[in-house]
Order: sequence, then structure tokens, then C-alpha cells
Amino acid sequence: MVIRSLKFIIITLLKSSIGHCKFEDDRQQDGECLQASGSKLMAGKVASSVVKAIGQYQYPWREKLTKYKDELSKGAWGYWHLGAWKPLGISARRRARLRKEVLMAGEEDWPYDPERKEMKTRRKGHKVDRIAAEKRENTAKLMEKMPEMLLDYKKRRWEKKMKEEEKAKDK
Repeated sequence: MVIRSLKFIIITLLKSSIGHCKFEDDRQQDGECLQASGSKLMAGKVASSVVKAIGQYQYPWREKLTKYKDELSKGAWGYWHLGAWKPLGISARRRARLRKEVLMAGEEDWPYDPERKEMKTRRKGHKVDRIAAEKRENTAKLMEKMPEMLLDYKKRRWEKKMKEEEKAKDK
């Protein structure tokens, strides 16, 4: 979009400043044109002056950054002042443009962004669906241990029965 607008500006300025070109001989075909007033002007010089003028006007991020430095340090969206919410003196769109220009220039970093919060660890969905796989794994492990568990249970029951019989004999 910027390139299209630059081309448009260059073309319109060339057309307006040069007028209709008449190439009279081979020397003038390198870009020299006669204007209606009769003065000679190089098309290349006009183009370079246009590019220079456009190149000088960029988004003035240095001035904007110094102007809004205090506002930007107060927060990304606004701040509380004496119990009332105060929005920033610069809009979010202009703040984003300023941030982009500063980062694209690469000369300074952007310390005015708020710290990112920790990602949520809580997952969505039903708890039953999430832990079903864990339950199946646990069941499989327990089934492998089942013969040993049954033997332990039978041994404990037998020992309990023997203790009860001994108590009955002692009485």
C-alpha cells in the first residue's frame, strides 16, 4: 500500500512538474524535458527529490516516543488515579503503530508491554473423560498384581481364623 502511494505521488509530481516531454535529440532522451516556461529539468532529479522528501517523512516515532513516554509507562490500557480509571493519552491504535515503528527500526526495544500471564493449566471437558485412560492403566496394573493380593488375603483370613480358634481353646 505504501509502495503504491509512493508510485502515485512520484508519477503525479513528475507529470505536474515536467509537463509534456519533447525529446528533440539523443542528448535529451536521458530524461531531460522542456517545460512550458522553457527551463530544463531532469526527470531523474525530480524523482530523486520526491523520493528524498517522502523518505524524510516517515512516522515520527522518536518524537512520539519522547512525547508519550510517561503515558506509556503507566500501563498498556490505562491506570487508576485517586480511585478513578484514567485511559491513556494515546489511543490503542496509535500505541500499536508507535510500537511497530520502534520495533521495526530496531534501534530500541519496547519495554512498555505488560508482563504475560501464566498459561492456564486447567483443561476443558468432563473430568470422567480426562481421567478414564489413567483409570484403565491403573486397573491393568492392579490386575497383574491380583494373584498375589488374593494369596495375601487368604493368608490373613487363615491367620485370623487360627487366632480365633486358639482363643476358643484357651477359654
